[in-house]
Amino acid sequence: MERTLRILHLIILPSVINSFKCKTDTLDICQAPLLTDFFSHGTINYKEEEIMNLFKILTSAFLFLGLVSAANADTKITYKSAKSTSSYYQMAVEIAEAMKKGSAGEIIVTVEESQGSVQNVMEAIGRTNNYVFTTPPVLIKLARDGKAMFKDKSNPRFDEVRALFPIPSLTMHFVMSKNSGVKDFAGMEGKTILLGKGSFGAREGEKYLKLFGLEGKVKLAEVELSNAVPALKNGQIDGFVTAGSFPAPNVIEAAASAGAKVITLNDEQVKASKRTRLVIPAGTYAGQKDDIVTTSLPVIAFTTTDMDDETAYTLTKTYWENKGALGEAAKWWNGVSLDMLSNILTDIHPGAKKYYKEVGASLAQHH
Repeated sequence: MERTLRILHLIILPSVINSFKCKTDTLDICQAPLLTDFFSHGTINYKEEEIMNLFKILTSAFLFLGLVSAANADTKITYKSAKSTSSYYQMAVEIAEAMKKGSAGEIIVTVEESQGSVQNVMEAIGRTNNYVFTTPPVLIKLARDGKAMFKDKSNPRFDEVRALFPIPSLTMHFVMSKNSGVKDFAGMEGKTILLGKGSFGAREGEKYLKLFGLEGKVKLAEVELSNAVPALKNGQIDGFVTAGSFPAPNVIEAAASAGAKVITLNDEQVKASKRTRLVIPAGTYAGQKDDIVTTSLPVIAFTTTDMDDETAYTLTKTYWENKGALGEAAKWWNGVSLDMLSNILTDIHPGAKKYYKEVGASLAQHH
C-alpha cells in the first residue's frame, strides 16, 4: 500500500494539480492543503479512512477533468454539398464560416464536394455520426419509395434521414451564348447543350428538354459542368443548364465574360414543369435588362438519426441566428424564411424541432 501511495504522490497527484491550475483559477481544490498534506511526510502512515478520502478526492478530480475536456471538445460536422464551381458549394462554405463564428469555434464544419443531390442522398446509407447533406426534399421521398433515380436502390437508412433547415432554392438557368443567337427554347434546336452528369440539375434539364419538344433535337455535350464557362467561351458548346440558386457564380461569369443570356420561360412552360414560378430580377446578371421567369425547387439541409438532439439543436439555432449576417454577405440567403419549413416533406430532427417550437415556427403534422 505504501508503494502505491508513493506512486500516486510522485506521478498522478502533481499531474492532477497542474491540470487544475491550467483549467481554472477559481477552484479551491487546486491549492487544497488536504491533497498535498497526504504526501508531505517522508514516511506514509495514514489510517484507512484517510486513504479512502484521498481516493475519493482523486476520483472526483479525474471526473472533473473529463467533464472539462468534454465541454471543450469541438463538434465536427461533415457537410456534403455540390460541385465546387456551384452556388451551393459556395453556400456550404458560407455556412461553415457562419457556424464557426456563431458558435465561438465550437462547431467545425468540413465541406465536401459532390456530384449532386442524388449522390448526397445515396451517401446517407454509409455515413455515420454528424453527416449533413443538401437535396430537394422530394428526393428523400423518392429514395424511401425506391422510385425514379432510386429504383432498385431502396435502403432502410433512407428512413433515418431527418431535416434540419431550408437553404436557398434550386433555380433553373438555361444559359445560351451570345453567338448562338438563341432567345427561347425553340431556338435551341440543333444546338450543343451541356447538362452535366449525375446531378439533380442535369436530370431536371433533361426533363425540360423533353417537355418542350427538344429531346433528340439538341446535341448533348460530353463536358463536365465545372468546365461550362470555358467551353461556352471557346465555342465548344452553345449553352448550358445549371440549377444553382441565383445569382449563380457560373452564370455570373458567363454573362460578364461572354455576354451569355438566360432564357425566360412563359406561363405554359412553368405550368408544364410542375415547379414553382420564380423571377430573377433585372440587373442580377451583366446585360440583363428584363426580369427572367424560371422555375425553382426547395432545397433542405438533412442529417440522419445518428446526430444527437443537442448537436441538431445547436446547429439549427446557430444557422437561423446567423442568417441575417449571411444575407448581408450574399443576397441568396435573404429569400430563406421559416415559412419554407412547409417544403419539408418528411420528418424534422427532434433537436431541430425543439428550436422551431421555441421560436413558434409553424410545423406540419408529419414533421
